[in-house]
Parts: sequence; C-alpha cells; structure tokens
Amino acid sequence: MRFSVLASGSTGNAVYVENETHSFIVDAGLSGKRMEELFTKIDREAKELSGILVTHEHSDHIKGVGILARRYKVPVFANKKTWDAMLPSIGEIPLEQRFHFDMEAVKTFGSIDIQSFGVSHDAVDPMFYTFNEGDRKLAVITDTGYVSDRMKGIINCADAYVFESNHDVSMLQMCGYPWSTKRRILSDVGHVSNEDAAIAMSEVVAEKPTQIYLSHLSKDNNMKDLARMSVSQTLKSQDIIVGEYVHLHDTDAAIPTPLVEV
Repeated sequence: MRFSVLASGSTGNAVYVENETHSFIVDAGLSGKRMEELFTKIDREAKELSGILVTHEHSDHIKGVGILARRYKVPVFANKKTWDAMLPSIGEIPLEQRFHFDMEAVKTFGSIDIQSFGVSHDAVDPMFYTFNEGDRKLAVITDTGYVSDRMKGIINCADAYVFESNHDVSMLQMCGYPWSTKRRILSDVGHVSNEDAAIAMSEVVAEKPTQIYLSHLSKDNNMKDLARMSVSQTLKSQDIIVGEYVHLHDTDAAIPTPLVEV
C-alpha cells in the first residue's frame, strides 16, 4: 500500500492511496484541472481511480469531486447526510456512481479494508478513514476540533498518519481574524492546534517505525517549521523522541508528497 498527500490546507485537500489493484483519493478539494496536474506529479492518472472517498461537504474537500466523477466515471463514496449537503455544490452525479459509506463502517476492496469514523467538525456528518492491508495501516484524520478516545481507538498503532496540525494558538489569538472565526477554530468543532495534535499523537503511536504527515496547516496561523518544532517538543514531553521511531513530514497546499509505502 502506498500513499501521497496531494494537497493539504484551507485552499484544498486530497490524499491518494493505492495498492496493486485499487486506488482512491480521500477528498478532491481543488478544481478538476488542478487535481489532474497533481496526479501527474506522482505519475498517476485520475481515470485510474477506483473511488473518491468524501469526508465532509466543505468546499476545500469537494471542489473537484463532481468534475472528476463525471469526466472519468469514478464512483463517489460518502454518508447520506454528506451526500445531501454536497450535491448542490458538486452538480449531478449519475446514480450508478453514488455509493453510501456509512459512519463507523468498513468496506473491503480487494485486499484493502477501509474503515470510516466520525470526527468533531462543523459539518453535517464529518468522518475520516483508515486503510488496512495485511498488517499495515494508514490513518487520515484532519478537520476535527479534538481527538476523542473513540477516534484514538480507531487510529491507534497505524504505520502512517496524515494528521491535522492546524494552528499555533498564540498566532491565532493575535491574528486579524474576527473573534467569531477564532472561536470557531478553537472550538470542539473547529481544528486541532499543534500542541493538541501532538498530545493525541503521543497516545496513539506504537513503538515501531511511524510516519506522521503534519496536515491542514493554517496559512495565516502556522508555519511548517513551527508545527514541526511544537509537535516535536510536545511529543518529547510525553517521552517520545522524534527521529527514534516517529518521523515527521511536511505537507503542502501545492506540492504533493512523494508516493511512499505504508
């Protein structure tokens, strides 16, 4: 199983996952043209997709869903409430390409088991996914105001994580956002901070080689170096030394991460 974070951030999100027989993207939050450009950067094509797995209806997660689905006849998976919320934004999708992926369910595609799980975000029914093949596991979790014990139990002991590290609390408090926006981001249905993300990481990583891709960084209230430093320091306070078995990686809004084995 291999994956690449094609894009991550408030301007658009997409994570590519494949094995020898199937390939998926979690969300398609950029234009169809831009999504196709990102695929070429990892030597893949959108027409090869087995499915698009939607997490929630916010525009930075669904902008390219409709055009990719219609252009390449790609199946789209989402829970019922998300389907109802996003259809007005993504346009008509043929019924034969619409599939329900219920919350807390598992779907099997060849040798990959994909599990959905709920998160806490200001969308109608947001959920993210883990991918399991044999003894290997990838967990994708962004866009959540906090990481509950239930979420931790589902993403526990993954070999790789695409993990939200959205903002630095001090930067957010001092920025020019309206107080209502700051309150939303800091709330239980907003986004996790660098420190809170790291505390959650410390409670789910196992003592084995683990790759963590810091994702959905705010362009206004975070920086890559700051996120890595904050996460590293917080993990160290929990007796986890980055570089021993936990390794941190950056993601970007415009440059896909290399396609790597889980």
